Amino acid sequence: MARPSPSAAALLRRLPVLLVLASSSLLSLSHLQRPATGLADAFYLPGVAPHEYQPNQPVPLMVNALTPGSDNSDLRSVIPYDYYDPQFGFCAPPNGKKEAQAESLGSILFGDRIWNSPFQISMGVKLACQKLCDATVSPEQAQFINARIRENYAINWLIDGLPAGHSRTPSSGQSTADGAEEIYSLGFPLGEEDEDERGNKKSLPRLNNHYEITIEYHHNTVKNSQRVVGIHVSPMSIAAPITGQEGCGTLDAEQSVAVYLDEKKANTVTYTYSVIWMQVATAWATRWDKYILVGEPRIHWFSLVNSIIIVLFLTGMVAMILLRALHKDISRYNQIYSRLESLESATGGQDDNMDMQEDFGWKLVHGDVFRAPAYPMLLSILAGNGSQLFLMASVTIVFAALGFLSPSNRGSLATVMIVFYMFFGIAAGFISARLYKMFGGEAWKSNVIATAFLFPSVVFGAFVSLNFFLISANSSGAVPFGTMLGIVALWFLIATPLSVLGSYLGFQRPKIETPVRANQIPRQIPDQVFYLRPLPSMLIAGVLPFGAIFIELYFILNSIWFHRIYYVFGFLFLVFGVLIVTCAEVTILMAYFHLCAEDYRWWWRSFFTSGSAALYVYLYSMFYYWSTLEIRSFTSTVLYFGYMSVISGMFFVMSGAIGFFSTMLFVRKIYSSIKID
Repeated sequence: MARPSPSAAALLRRLPVLLVLASSSLLSLSHLQRPATGLADAFYLPGVAPHEYQPNQPVPLMVNALTPGSDNSDLRSVIPYDYYDPQFGFCAPPNGKKEAQAESLGSILFGDRIWNSPFQISMGVKLACQKLCDATVSPEQAQFINARIRENYAINWLIDGLPAGHSRTPSSGQSTADGAEEIYSLGFPLGEEDEDERGNKKSLPRLNNHYEITIEYHHNTVKNSQRVVGIHVSPMSIAAPITGQEGCGTLDAEQSVAVYLDEKKANTVTYTYSVIWMQVATAWATRWDKYILVGEPRIHWFSLVNSIIIVLFLTGMVAMILLRALHKDISRYNQIYSRLESLESATGGQDDNMDMQEDFGWKLVHGDVFRAPAYPMLLSILAGNGSQLFLMASVTIVFAALGFLSPSNRGSLATVMIVFYMFFGIAAGFISARLYKMFGGEAWKSNVIATAFLFPSVVFGAFVSLNFFLISANSSGAVPFGTMLGIVALWFLIATPLSVLGSYLGFQRPKIETPVRANQIPRQIPDQVFYLRPLPSMLIAGVLPFGAIFIELYFILNSIWFHRIYYVFGFLFLVFGVLIVTCAEVTILMAYFHLCAEDYRWWWRSFFTSGSAALYVYLYSMFYYWSTLEIRSFTSTVLYFGYMSVISGMFFVMSGAIGFFSTMLFVRKIYSSIKID
């Protein structure tokens, strides 16, 4: 059976890379340089311009933090470690370690720690089994290293901004973009566990102490220079390497004994490396393809089709049940009201019995539907902060889908998210103030302060608490004190003033008038059927938004916890659009059912109806934990569920705001279309 053509999927996933190059000349005018060869030169986005190497020119190799979960193996930890952590005992540069490049805010938050290294690599110079150093490993260090090997930790290097990787065979049932027999993975294993003849793990794992580094380069004929386009590392474990020989003497059976660290006595480990240069036809513009185009494109398409089917189903229900029924209801109600007005003018009175007989369902609660909800300040604050998150997510995904967030700029995605969140604080203050004023609130000072500090304080407090666990584990993921102060400075000096400014502008605007005045005495709400009661209706409705995103959520969780590059933002952009439509339609649909059942308490319910999808996101994270991960340590478990709680909470506020404002527009529209005294 012929395999479906992946051209459409490849084109969609290549779109960000192509747009990076197409738009680079427009976005880097501030870095414009005089071309040396006329019109043949091009301009690139800042930070992603190619580096032209000449023969024998030094090619720096930089080291990054070690991360758990190499390859497709089980994830047993979520704690990254600094490469030069003394417990590893890796070879350090002769002049001491130095920060190799300035790290962005997002890179620091995600645990990147990039340093220089003792590797001496020059363009085009082949090296055979060069010695780095002899390291003495104490029993305590051996225990630590062996534990990290058992947890599938990977070493991460960088050359010319490109991460080193290694090839592996796809796991059972896993497909690749082009049906390739091998998959290119970021990083390479710190070591591996051996198995005996019965398939049982041996007591000690072997440590990889020799690195076969294959650097692929592309010859630039215009400038007669070389560009690095690929780094492949094959790690080996060689107990007694012979320097200067191909493969460090591994062809000799006596020299191919692996390195096993004894946990009861000191060990001496010799670290070596070899360098092989390979000229390839891969262009510099497509050198990231092996990192970002490998995956399961058909599953992404299935996710998108699944989401679209849900949207079409909801759209059909909204069109048939709401629009058609509402159109008839409004037309019939207005005709009856016109006849009553004619009868009143002719007889000088009004038949109340006739009015009440025809006034039923959602029209019967017109005098209570715009009654101020309970806890109006809290609702306005959550709606404002949810709008802030929604705007931040929307703009970030658009920028990512257009290719402006290149993977070569490490941490750029997280940095852009934080910056946009700070600047959209003005939207949170404005919307919160407008809603609170519409609800008739008078404690405007409390509203201004709570909008700027309540929700961000909860998120920041959880972040700081989890950071203490990283500090106790001596992890590179622990945010330094200076960076923490920088985040607080951004919060107080940018986000807070903008939120206060937005609140000021919101309170200065006229009060939002409702189409119908609220009665002084609340109407009694009749008993509701089981599926229309608050908790069941919210749980039922939350399934649909979650169902539209849960497949893509799997890939997002993989990229977060397995430290993989997520760059299918074309799919994510479409799925995010589907999520917005689904949250809006399912909330409107449930609000209509509740109003028809004469339950007018739609303010909070609309927020929780779409926001309840966050509960399923958190439950799915629990399922992901038990089915995919094999985390054993208490610290890693706390970090995983702590961060997933923060993510689910932010998703609750964002999706709740989408449903709230969609329902608000719907309710205002239908009640402004009927004639009411």
